Amino acid sequence: MKTLILDSRKAKDIERAATLLKAGELVALPTETVYGLAADASNPEAVAKIFAAKQRPTDHPLITHIGDLAKLKNWVKQVPDWVYPLAEKFWPGPLTLIFERGEHVSDVITGGLPTIGIRIPDHPLLLSLLKQYNLAVAAPSANPYQKLSPTTAEHVLAGLDGKIAAVVDGGPCQVGTESTILRISEHRAEILRSGPLAAADLQPFVKVPISTPLAHQQAVSGNKKIHYQPNAKVVICSSDEITHRVAQSDTNTAVLLYGQGVSDEGRDKLSCRVVKNMPVDHHGYRKALYAALYELDIIGVQEILIETPPKEESWNDIWDRLSRAAAS
Repeated sequence: MKTLILDSRKAKDIERAATLLKAGELVALPTETVYGLAADASNPEAVAKIFAAKQRPTDHPLITHIGDLAKLKNWVKQVPDWVYPLAEKFWPGPLTLIFERGEHVSDVITGGLPTIGIRIPDHPLLLSLLKQYNLAVAAPSANPYQKLSPTTAEHVLAGLDGKIAAVVDGGPCQVGTESTILRISEHRAEILRSGPLAAADLQPFVKVPISTPLAHQQAVSGNKKIHYQPNAKVVICSSDEITHRVAQSDTNTAVLLYGQGVSDEGRDKLSCRVVKNMPVDHHGYRKALYAALYELDIIGVQEILIETPPKEESWNDIWDRLSRAAAS
């Protein structure tokens, strides 16, 4: 299969993407978080192709993307009252909500679960496509299973070229990591996947306490021990550990540094293939993380030492991604 490269700035290319989706094909599309591998959510046969292309287990549920709040009733058993303050504040945006699924929703989307994850993405191309062509799409990240999530069209092609019908190039994603997944019940709410929106951001709009469990058994996108991994081995280190490991290493090593943990003199003495400074602010670090790891994959390093970022609640999403990238 030849994977078409379409341009988000050209109306005819957007129409081509919609035509492919309606014909049951897979199209990688930019969102504000990462590029998603989209299939028409109303077509179970098309959605099944996502699992084949990614080699993703079929019991691992997908997130459905809709164009506006009015479409929510098409996918859920009922729309709870708690949805509206969250939707007014955070949709479109990087927040996925868990609902009881509607009776007609296919097991292919939900991995056989009685629930479904839904969000409204905050990307002008994707929103326009969903609204203009009356589509809802199932769309996990557009990468082989457990590998790095793509934040550019080039990243998509690195993993899925020849396996999908098209990728729409909409430039780099502005957020850079996957959405926060939130489940709300009568007496409590839980963040099941950390993301750009932390519990502190969401709590003013939710009547029950929100927790962020360190571990849980709920099946949601990204909740695997090994995930978001580059080809190289990832090791999370303190600044002192980085200096020691580089001195002892004879491997093809790269270092991602945070802040001033390693002195300027120490940085100059790091005798490894690549030393890269990461942004010190949360938003900048999040946006740069996957792109930096992709860059190191292209170079072909064998080991990536990542200096520990801040251990603060607002950085939970970064720690979640790093811990899974480093897992074995």
